[in-house]
Amino acid sequence: MATPHHMIDEIREQPKAVSDTLKACVDEAKSVVQRQDVEKMSMVYFTGSGTSYHACLAANYALSSLTQMFGSTLPASEFPKWIRQARANETMLVAISQSGESSDILAAAHAAMKSGIHLVAVTNTPKSTLANLSEFNIISRAGEERAVTATKSFTATLTAAYLLMLELARRTIADKYRKMMAELLTLPTQMEQTIALCEKPVMELASRLKEKEFFFLLGSGSNYPTALEGALKLKEACDLHAEGFATREFLHGPIRLVDQNTPVLIIESEREAKETGLLSESFLKFGAPTIEISPRNGQAPRDGVVRLEVAAGVSEVFSTPVNIIPLQIYAYYSALVRNLNPDHPEKLTKVVG
Repeated sequence: MATPHHMIDEIREQPKAVSDTLKACVDEAKSVVQRQDVEKMSMVYFTGSGTSYHACLAANYALSSLTQMFGSTLPASEFPKWIRQARANETMLVAISQSGESSDILAAAHAAMKSGIHLVAVTNTPKSTLANLSEFNIISRAGEERAVTATKSFTATLTAAYLLMLELARRTIADKYRKMMAELLTLPTQMEQTIALCEKPVMELASRLKEKEFFFLLGSGSNYPTALEGALKLKEACDLHAEGFATREFLHGPIRLVDQNTPVLIIESEREAKETGLLSESFLKFGAPTIEISPRNGQAPRDGVVRLEVAAGVSEVFSTPVNIIPLQIYAYYSALVRNLNPDHPEKLTKVVG
């Protein structure tokens, strides 16, 4: 059924975009790794802007979880200012960009090449300037994305980056490689299930919170970049004040701002359920609308807490493409109840990431 906005269509297209990316990019990721001396490689930088920067953080988390390499993520606009001369064959830059055309990502690419760093472009645009510059390319298969608010390009480029991280880790996790690859291949199914699970309750929640103007989003580990990306979607699509934080960092000052006017959305993994429960109780005492995004486990939500369920069974290291879905959907429906066009936010243009 046709919908009036591209954003919701593209959210629903994500399982296919990720599936197509998985099928097409396995060999591309293997080729990148086979053409480099991984044994000598000790450092991987990640860079991108906006949504792509958040994909970089999630990919960096995967690298740190799966390998013994050092990883560092920098915004593309800052990369040339921070980077120094690299030792040949020991350093890689993974540059993630939906368009491959932003001036910041291209400046970062040039700085990397000047410093002797191997450049790997992960982009959704095969004939982009970034792809043409890069020594190595991995091209995600999200297809054309018409909404300014990026959704399917985020999950598709991140999935392509996951494949690269898994190949870099192949020797380190030789006994677990097949299992981890099998988990990654289940992402499209898990994403499809999550859309089915959460679209209706998220729509209702957006209506309930339509008068709220300031949101906090919290996540730890792989859910930290998810919180940042969710906050960005609320800013872009809904014109809201929304801030993402690492969960426990929020306790070091920002919690002072929590009250009945500040909904708090906590993205939790299964291992964090106890800690999340204690935090939720604190936020409820301050009167804050409290929402938990967590894997479906059959348990009733805590008293006073709204729970948005995502599909269970995704390992934490690959969970960002699943856990971001409720936040993308919330941003879409929240824009609608505020009489905003989520496809064309004021002041924003598409070719930025």
